[in-house]
Amino acid sequence: MSEGMIAALYVLPDGPYANQAGIDAWPEDRDARLYPGPHPVIAHPPCARWGRYWSGGPSARVRRKLGDDAGCFEAAIKAVQQWGGVLEHPEASHAWEAFYVNKPPRSGGWVSAGETGWTCCVEQGHYGHRARKATWLYACGMAEDSLPELTWGPAPSGIRLDQGFHSAEERRRAVRTGITQRLSKRQRALTPDPFRDCLLEIARLCLR
Repeated sequence: MSEGMIAALYVLPDGPYANQAGIDAWPEDRDARLYPGPHPVIAHPPCARWGRYWSGGPSARVRRKLGDDAGCFEAAIKAVQQWGGVLEHPEASHAWEAFYVNKPPRSGGWVSAGETGWTCCVEQGHYGHRARKATWLYACGMAEDSLPELTWGPAPSGIRLDQGFHSAEERRRAVRTGITQRLSKRQRALTPDPFRDCLLEIARLCLR
């Protein structure tokens, strides 16, 4: 592996990190929990069991267990702490509390994550996502004053990822009647190229 490489963990095999120079992409078939280093990382661990609907939502037939992600988040945060880089998860992720990371202010700006690292809240709608998609970042391995200023605060209005419906039928009715639009699972998960580039900028601070 060449000097200056960044490892992108838990990414789509055909997403924005695929076939990019200087990026060692780890899609599902490589099992990013086994990443051995030594390059700084950008980590996108699965969020389904950590978000607001970790239990599966109101229409779920089986109640899920909070944080039951087969160890993906734990492996991701350890990789960031060991090798440096940045981890991305949805705003209000329960993983922050579970792993003793301070919750950042919604208004933006980098703050201390706790014992190590830095954290912030930024909306991906500023970077091309069709939803506002408020996101928490956790970064390690660099000085606070080297972290880039991001576009803070609310993004322009966009499609909401979470409409707060009480049932699957209520959501379907809203979509059918035009009250709301709905993004596909891939559209929700996909990182816009400009936001990817911001994460790469952060991870590359660990190479200097």
